[in-house]
Amino acid sequence: MMMLERVRTLMPASWHERHPLVPVVRLTGPIGMATPLRPGITLSGVAAALESAFRMRRASGVALVINSPGGSPVQSHLVYKRIRALAEEHGKPVFAFIEDVGASGGYLIALAGDEIVADESSVVGSIGVVAATFGFDKAIEKLGIERRIYTAGERKVMLDPFQPEKPEDVRRLKALQKDIHQMFIDLVKARRGSTLNGSDRTLFSGEFWSGRKALELGLIDRIGDLRGVMRERFGEKVRLLPIAKSRAGLLRRLVPGTAAELPAGLADELVSAVEARALWSRYGL
Repeated sequence: MMMLERVRTLMPASWHERHPLVPVVRLTGPIGMATPLRPGITLSGVAAALESAFRMRRASGVALVINSPGGSPVQSHLVYKRIRALAEEHGKPVFAFIEDVGASGGYLIALAGDEIVADESSVVGSIGVVAATFGFDKAIEKLGIERRIYTAGERKVMLDPFQPEKPEDVRRLKALQKDIHQMFIDLVKARRGSTLNGSDRTLFSGEFWSGRKALELGLIDRIGDLRGVMRERFGEKVRLLPIAKSRAGLLRRLVPGTAAELPAGLADELVSAVEARALWSRYGL
């Protein structure tokens, strides 16, 4: 027994002290627009980190740090469902912390938290669906350019930006958006129904609010930050353990297999950067 105690004194304190442990997974960037040089949020990109966090036996819970203006509704929902499945499988509470922005798909992911926390100045909400494009048909007509396109399937070029907009195409797009919006609304009501404090017209208009207003509306549970809330919940000696995402994709991209891959890769990065900048700018960032 004395020998065991002596060995324990020679070991780092973190090896034998049993302080509460909370793994922290950061979910940062636009959703579904991730590229190796501009990391965002996709299920494939965050699945391993989520698995690692929830599999920690000693973990008292899992913290999600979210900073996202939204993006793909599919990837948002897939990440949400994976978090909830892991939480139920391992019986661990989930704490979602919104930093600068938890809007649109970013807020949808935050709904996976059993408790949602934000800063007073965080941007929260934007419960809606948006699609944006351009119309170039008049521009190419002035330039004397003739658009030639061949399809099998009469709706294959629906909403083509180089052709005049057709009312029936817009109606179809709006019907699709309505279905996606309703899924989002149903999820908010299922997860936040008892705390919501506002009309459907207000809450689900696509508007976004400060963290303090979001608290009044019942979209979040409290104002705070990761360190403060976790210490309050689990004690001053709680250990917050960051879980890193895999960087394998970055290495593959920095060392391309062929020279032909490089221009395409740079083009992807440029498009991703423009799309990401547009999403962040919607919230004044």
